[in-house]
Amino acid sequence: MTSARSPGSGETLQERQAALVEALVAGAAIPDGFDARLVEAARRALLRKRAGDVARHWPLLAASFGARWPEVFAEWAAGRPPQGGWQDGLDLARSVPLTGAAAAELASRTPRPRRWWHRRRS
Repeated sequence: MTSARSPGSGETLQERQAALVEALVAGAAIPDGFDARLVEAARRALLRKRAGDVARHWPLLAASFGARWPEVFAEWAAGRPPQGGWQDGLDLARSVPLTGAAAAELASRTPRPRRWWHRRRS
């Protein structure tokens, strides 16, 4: 991997790329030299993509918010690095009060701790 330094910045290309990724997906500050408007547009697009991925894994959770789903998800996900659609959905579901089908979806996907007397004998 190249470690070429950006002219006048003192940072390597790898460091600048990492800083940009952090700004896009984890809420870090936008690095110098990048158009803030374009970075923000890309960040919003990535949040919409993540919301769609979570909705595929957690359809009842997404449906419980109706048309507000993209907004609710974006607000929750802002500043949180992606963990994958299933895990992001689980984390979101555990952080908001749920009722009805969404609560049932969470309950059906959350493993219950086993009691010691239910363990199988070896």
